[in-house]
Amino acid sequence: MEKLPFIPNQIYNRRADIHAAYGGNWQSGICPSSTYPYIFIFSGKSGHQHGYKDGWDNPNVFTYTGEGQAGDMKFTKGNLALRDHLQNGKRVFLFESEGRGFVKFISEVEFFDADYFETHDTSGTTRLGIKFFFKRKGAFVPTQPALFDQPDIAADPHVIYEKSEPNITERRGLVTSRVGQGAYRKRIIHRWEYKCAVTGFDKLNILVASHIVPWADSNNNERLDVHNGILLSPTYDALFDRHLITFENAGKIILSDLIEPQAFQKIGVTGQEKIKSLSNFNFEYLDKHRIRFNENR
Repeated sequence: MEKLPFIPNQIYNRRADIHAAYGGNWQSGICPSSTYPYIFIFSGKSGHQHGYKDGWDNPNVFTYTGEGQAGDMKFTKGNLALRDHLQNGKRVFLFESEGRGFVKFISEVEFFDADYFETHDTSGTTRLGIKFFFKRKGAFVPTQPALFDQPDIAADPHVIYEKSEPNITERRGLVTSRVGQGAYRKRIIHRWEYKCAVTGFDKLNILVASHIVPWADSNNNERLDVHNGILLSPTYDALFDRHLITFENAGKIILSDLIEPQAFQKIGVTGQEKIKSLSNFNFEYLDKHRIRFNENR
């Protein structure tokens, strides 16, 4: 592996230690160097006002929002440089903002995938954003982007689905038609590490990525919050979506009284199932799901 020019978790003066030494626009979030085969990307809370939200979906995959503060994002300039950095022989270095011109070096990363998501621009207007999926350099991701598609299940209105470049008519109906949800579905797949949250079943063309709190009952932030998503095998997804099962914060399954235990067993649901990888961020959504579950009992 090539030597890193930066030390992980070390704080740097962005202008003096990075751009003065290696080039690149110190005011941009995506900064290709004209003198070194480097691209610097910076993530921080200040980007939220422009519809940016980045983060680690699992220990090896970081999602990063493309550049462009107004209108739909496109694969031009910095976005194009990031997408094509491997074939162009460029290295990408990820930093997090520490405030007052200081940044922390996180990791060298490599392009894995990209897709569209629904967000807002600086003026608050709904638009299409680009979400990049980077993996830590040297890390192994046990799947390929082509396996994330789910064309047969995508017709189900509660499923978070994949869609390629939308046309003008589709862009006009972003909120109601849910165009541009591809990146969100992929984030859920990465979050649950490519397997059913309950069973560990790992065939992505079968698994269903859907919301814990339904789309119709969520606000704009909740609809795109990866912690409001869960990846399930079809049987568990169908029951969960209809509030016939739910889960404790500790992960243990709760079965509805509306279905007899013997009927659950006939479809392979034992009542002993448990989700092992819930996080504190999932709890508020599960709380709301359990309220609906109890109302249906």
